[in-house]
Amino acid sequence: MDSLAAVLKRDRLIVGAGLVLVSAFAWWYTVDAARQMGGLAMQMGQPDANAWSVASLPPLFVMWVVMMVAMMIPSAAPMILTFAAVARNRRQHQRPYVPVAVFVSGYFVVWGGFSAVATVTQWILHRAALLSSMMVASSALLGGVILLLAGVFQFTALKRNCLTRCRAPLEFITTRWREGWGGAFTMGLEHGLFCTGCCWALMALLFVLGVMNLLWIAILTILVGLEKIMPRRAYLSRGAGVLLALWGLWVLGRA
Repeated sequence: MDSLAAVLKRDRLIVGAGLVLVSAFAWWYTVDAARQMGGLAMQMGQPDANAWSVASLPPLFVMWVVMMVAMMIPSAAPMILTFAAVARNRRQHQRPYVPVAVFVSGYFVVWGGFSAVATVTQWILHRAALLSSMMVASSALLGGVILLLAGVFQFTALKRNCLTRCRAPLEFITTRWREGWGGAFTMGLEHGLFCTGCCWALMALLFVLGVMNLLWIAILTILVGLEKIMPRRAYLSRGAGVLLALWGLWVLGRA
């Protein structure tokens, strides 16, 4: 038993270290991209809408994917570590198990899908001259609507249900376990959908606060994480919702 406990502890350390490294790289890339954004953003913000061609979509997509990884891995870590512990335990008892990477790949598919939508949205907003040179909404109407919708979403049943699934890793494992590589991938995909479902509106705020604004990226990352670990998460979610809704109404009032 002591040997098994030692193996499980070592496994958690290895997986945890891997998550830290991936997250650190993603944050380094995001910070570096923000530093280089000045000149590029000024070019993208020129009045000529054709200045941002379709060829700009792939690098923009990569930026969004890496930024999503940086923002989401900290809050997804408890679930990933729980899956790793279960997989290691099954291996020790000579039962079928699946590498953690298969489970995590489901998350990446979901984050990639969200990033694709965000990329196209940003591209369209830029061509419509609704984003400034610093990738911030230049329309008070657009900014106010996004803020208001993000605030209202904090009170919806979808938000509550998705957040509940994200806060209970062990319950998710026991109630939605699927065998095999395909099952592990599906579990990662499903949990990734729950995690993205509870915070997509907060991520959309980047179009108002600045797509590459490091301060707001960090604040939103902390908010997403706190919503999943704080005992009285409802107060935080609803408090944030009220502030965002009031902020949105104030911006719309000035439009």
